[in-house]
Amino acid sequence: MRVGLVLEQCLAPVPGGTGRYSREVAAALARRAPEGSVVAGATAWHREVLRIPGVPAFRLTVPRRALIALWERGIGPSLGGDVVHAPTPLAPPRRRTPLVVTVHDAVPWTHPETLTPRGVRWHRAAIERAARTADVVVVPTHAVSEELRRHVSLGDRVRVIGHGVSADLRVPEDADARAARLQLPEGFLLTVATLEPRKGLSVLLHQLARADAPRVPLLVAGQPGWGGLDPAAEAGRLGLADRVRVLGRVSDEDLAVLMSRATALVVPSRAEGFGLPMLEAMSLGTPVVTSPDAALEEVAGGASLVAADGELATVLRSVLEDASLRERLGAAGRRRAADFTWDGAADALWVVYGEIGAQRA
Repeated sequence: MRVGLVLEQCLAPVPGGTGRYSREVAAALARRAPEGSVVAGATAWHREVLRIPGVPAFRLTVPRRALIALWERGIGPSLGGDVVHAPTPLAPPRRRTPLVVTVHDAVPWTHPETLTPRGVRWHRAAIERAARTADVVVVPTHAVSEELRRHVSLGDRVRVIGHGVSADLRVPEDADARAARLQLPEGFLLTVATLEPRKGLSVLLHQLARADAPRVPLLVAGQPGWGGLDPAAEAGRLGLADRVRVLGRVSDEDLAVLMSRATALVVPSRAEGFGLPMLEAMSLGTPVVTSPDAALEEVAGGASLVAADGELATVLRSVLEDASLRERLGAAGRRRAADFTWDGAADALWVVYGEIGAQRA
């Protein structure tokens, strides 16, 4: 079997979590491919050629914007092969080749205010098109499946397949040197996300500005997204300038050091489809505090603390002050994270591809 993967998100200006998913699932599919099967990736025309181990990549004949416009209209280049899998809603038209599309969340309907108006329109249209034409729609959690069904008709074509923890996310041998370079304090809170309104960073900053909030540093890792969010400026307005540091995008090695040495990871997101940084932190034994989001709670499986907006400062204080609580959360998180691997996700996807192939036979 030959599987064609749409890997354009890997080269997007802000790849985000879906770019990481696309890259990780492509590499895992190649590792776990049945004998005689091939995984090939396709992107729009870029000067850069995408490189993923085991995944031969080719460039389509049109640049990114043109490709998106063509596919929106149901025309344009196809990938060929026995199955086409779009790891995001950016998918080619469904022609003769069966189509699998991964939809990561229902945010365009549940929290449209956290996207641009154009983003809402595009994602709704793309997901509605996938619901009409895809042979299988893959989602990362049952929470996303249930929410999507309120807005689009999916029938029995949904498969819930979670994410995993990257093999690159391990504490490197030079962790001490990296910690010194990053100037990590003895104890700190960490949040990891693309800087955009949906991630709830403003809520976290306002909670840390409360008089009863713990007075510990907050480190923010993640590249700028949309919405003009400037955590450093907002921290300054809230009197937190000396306690908040924005690191920008960091390497996997630095991220592993940050996560492993953080007192807790905070995930105050307004809406998530899975919560990959949470899982990654749990795999390293770091306590996690999240918002009461259904997908985050599903993935955590009871191994995190959940705090509503008004309770966040109080819950963070309890974690910071209770070493035994941190130890219990860290151990529970490691156990829970072990249930999720990229190889396991790839195996489940190969089953999906095989089912589609059997239906065609």
